[in-house]
Amino acid sequence: MTEQLARHAKRVLAFEIDQRLIPVLNDTLSPYDNVTVINEDILKANIKEAVENHLQDCEKIMVVANLPYYITTPILLNLMQQDIPIDGYVVMMQKEVGERLNAEIGSKAYGSLSIVVQYYTETSKVLTVPKSVFMPPPNVDSIVVKLMQRTEPLVTVDNEEAFFKLAKAAFAQRRKTINNNYQNYFKDGKQHKEVIIQWLEQAGIDPRRRGETLSIQDFAKLYEEKKKFPQLEN
Repeated sequence: MTEQLARHAKRVLAFEIDQRLIPVLNDTLSPYDNVTVINEDILKANIKEAVENHLQDCEKIMVVANLPYYITTPILLNLMQQDIPIDGYVVMMQKEVGERLNAEIGSKAYGSLSIVVQYYTETSKVLTVPKSVFMPPPNVDSIVVKLMQRTEPLVTVDNEEAFFKLAKAAFAQRRKTINNNYQNYFKDGKQHKEVIIQWLEQAGIDPRRRGETLSIQDFAKLYEEKKKFPQLEN
């Protein structure tokens, strides 16, 4: 894939964690002077610095990758939450994870990961890749998704980390209502049942709803309204 990218892109910046593969990559990519391979764990690398050093003359930066299934989410969130001028992502991953990124409100796949990714990007499915096309075949099918960075986040909040934590708490036990989940989330939440109900209702949210029925905008309302209730600590 890196070679194909080198044929079409102005520049390619690749990360490879396995030292044993570096000589092979260097040999394969030797005809191309527009490729830089960095032998480093992408989760530990200073990606912003690498982009500034190697892609400074590129007008548009896209992440193209076949992501390892077990670290798909950490890689994507690490890239999205850093101050890096990335325009979008075309990535292949485990189908189940890809469906969560692109999930619609009310679906079984919709959850806190959907909210974080859709907060930063516009998501779309490109295609499903059946496990039968791989050798040896993995245990699950894959999916290619396209994530285009928004010029501005979907909603405006003053603390993204706190906002995402609040949203995640609503999905702690999917079969329970947000009222029950938030009683378990907040410190002394059981003692502040009425306060939690008041908070939810003042934000225009029925306490009997479940997390998967709330939009990102709904969670933003909850986040802002919570500032009026100092009793709700976590």
